[in-house]
Amino acid sequence: MPPPHARAASRDNGAMALSNGSSGGELRVAVVGSGPAGFYAAEHLLTDGEHRVRVDMFERLTTPWGLVRSGVAPDHPKLKSVSRIYERTATQPGFRMFGNVELGSDLTHADLAEHYHAVVYAVGAQTDRRSGIPGEDLPGSWAATDFVGWYNGHPDYRDLVFDLSCERAIVVGNGNVAMDVARMLCLTREELAVTDVGDHALEVLAEHRIREIVVLGRRGPEQAAFTTPELRELGELSDADVVVDPAELEIDPDCREQAPGQTAQRNLEVLREFSTRAPRGRRRRIVLRFLASPAEIHGAERVEAVTIVRNRLVQADDGSLRARATDRTETLEAGLVMRAIGYTGVPLPDVPFDTGRGVIPNRCGRVLDGGGEIPGVYVTGWIKRGPSGVIGTNKKCAQETVDALLEDADAGRLPAPRNDDADLFEARLRERQPQVVTYAGWEAIDRHEKALGEPQGRPRVKLTRTEELLRAAEGATESAGA
Repeated sequence: MPPPHARAASRDNGAMALSNGSSGGELRVAVVGSGPAGFYAAEHLLTDGEHRVRVDMFERLTTPWGLVRSGVAPDHPKLKSVSRIYERTATQPGFRMFGNVELGSDLTHADLAEHYHAVVYAVGAQTDRRSGIPGEDLPGSWAATDFVGWYNGHPDYRDLVFDLSCERAIVVGNGNVAMDVARMLCLTREELAVTDVGDHALEVLAEHRIREIVVLGRRGPEQAAFTTPELRELGELSDADVVVDPAELEIDPDCREQAPGQTAQRNLEVLREFSTRAPRGRRRRIVLRFLASPAEIHGAERVEAVTIVRNRLVQADDGSLRARATDRTETLEAGLVMRAIGYTGVPLPDVPFDTGRGVIPNRCGRVLDGGGEIPGVYVTGWIKRGPSGVIGTNKKCAQETVDALLEDADAGRLPAPRNDDADLFEARLRERQPQVVTYAGWEAIDRHEKALGEPQGRPRVKLTRTEELLRAAEGATESAGA
């Protein structure tokens, strides 16, 4: 029996041309995932002036916004304010949200194909990349994604236990996530207490014993992926020194980027300034290292030390600079290792997946199966292009996908849903998952969290257990219909 996506592609092969606007046809689209990529796709669909569109959004968690809620560092409230754009999208006529609904158990791809003209997958990159070195599975060796989810109060990570009693931690990676992890380990109680960090994490972060955080970048300072504001913030911490060896900023002329971008140039300026600073004797220090990679993690029962190999840059056939290990190594005592070397996507039931790249294979957002496009199935965000760019990058990415979808609608390439009864669909969904959280339910959670935070001078106190979140949403029992 062919998989659901193959059946969806073959049924009613004469797709319907919607003639939106001329014949009054309504385009029904399911968006799976409620992070930035999903909301930008919904925005583009609902505000398109030439098509009448209804969007149903499906989210595994009880809360929307993806990494804006569970990935952005608590001390970066301005970055979280992008959620106001998504709030406006949610007020558009034709929008509904179904939270606490999991694809594969509460809902299948075949269900969506039966009820919608098109499905847009916007599920992000849900797990971390591994380094594959010996000792990586020792207790005390963590993915940064676990740590970030934990301090942000993500229900999946809330009950993890991080032993921060060691003197030295090593953070592997040179992107913004690595900067966030290093900074969060250095914030004071006073700095943490005005954020929306999870209550369960606040005390642990405020009182831990780590005194040195070593950040390892496998390539040179010109190739670092962190942004200049994230880097500069390290130097503004009230109780941490930043240490940079000026020798590590010396760049071999043969291994320079041919045309380093403005970000790389600004980063180098900040790093050079850091390298001239005299230590101020603060409680903690962050040591930024370059051309250094972990080769092995040592320990009998947990992390005790890390062997670090020095790298050199070599030019690949395509002209890019790659890090190659030398025979120079050193070993540092450490009790905690956080790898922040990137995210990767995970397969979805009955949806094609490229295991090598960790994405859903696609051409300009149209999902591919064996090289051919599957009518009515689309993808956007990190699960489309890989974990790259900032929050705003998803807007352009979503626009490309939506443009392809609407082009296919106008050309009559979308399969007609066998059942377009929206109320019947919702009723069937609630039979499988009685605890569906609508957008009104999320608004009730949002109000509750903000009310808890107000007396403490905090933006919100996050509810971090699914049971608590469902109770807070109970008051908003009306239908998700718009």
